[in-house]
Amino acid sequence: MLDEKKLKNKQKLASGREQGKVKFEVYGEEMVEKTVKLSGNSGRVYLPPDWVGCSVKIIRID
Repeated sequence: MLDEKKLKNKQKLASGREQGKVKFEVYGEEMVEKTVKLSGNSGRVYLPPDWVGCSVKIIRID
């Protein structure tokens, strides 16, 4: 029963993602486009060292 609920929830989430993309409008100083690399059990993106201490926003585009 619990597994059925989990499966239905996953299907709902997957179908919601396939409906379309969301538009974000962001104002900032600079932009870099990178690919996330595997790092242990998570992902990692390297940014320029002069960005250390700055506030950043990450948007997944695919």
